[in-house]
Amino acid sequence: MATTYGCSKTEYVNNSFFGFPVWVVFFICTQLTAQIQIIGADISFEFPSKNVTGTISGFESTSIIDIDSIENSKFIGSVTAKTLDTNNGLRNWSLRGGKYFDVDDYPKIKFESAKVIQTDSGLEVTGDLTLKGTSKPITIVFVRKGNQLMGSTSLYCIDYGIKIKKKREDNLVKVNFLFDLN
Repeated sequence: MATTYGCSKTEYVNNSFFGFPVWVVFFICTQLTAQIQIIGADISFEFPSKNVTGTISGFESTSIIDIDSIENSKFIGSVTAKTLDTNNGLRNWSLRGGKYFDVDDYPKIKFESAKVIQTDSGLEVTGDLTLKGTSKPITIVFVRKGNQLMGSTSLYCIDYGIKIKKKREDNLVKVNFLFDLN
């Protein structure tokens, strides 16, 4: 005999959806529509002082974006350091080596958010970026367009132990994100 959760058979049929209690269906539908995941990414960067651009891939994410309560969202992701590509094989080899990114000892570049807030123009995500074993706070600003988030941030690679130029200001890296959402 089917469980009717304290209802008469007539009440159970009227308060069910294909045999599931209405509250279960509501809960499942609410959970499915209120949370969004990042399912793909294109990440590019620019190193203005040397006029170098490039990409990095190998993106993995367990991020959850809670549309109904954005402050409960969590951005967690990483990229594979050895995929760093500046469209110059010799430069890529040098950047991946021990002097710079040291991809053998530090194979992942990671980010985990600590705070997500809604702004007039989109989202502001603040968290820790871990690069070459050094974690530092960073803020990424995102704008949503349809099923995509477009974001940007800037950092100084020298702050993470990657000294390409002598002066800090010459080690500026601008990073752009294009996330595909489900």
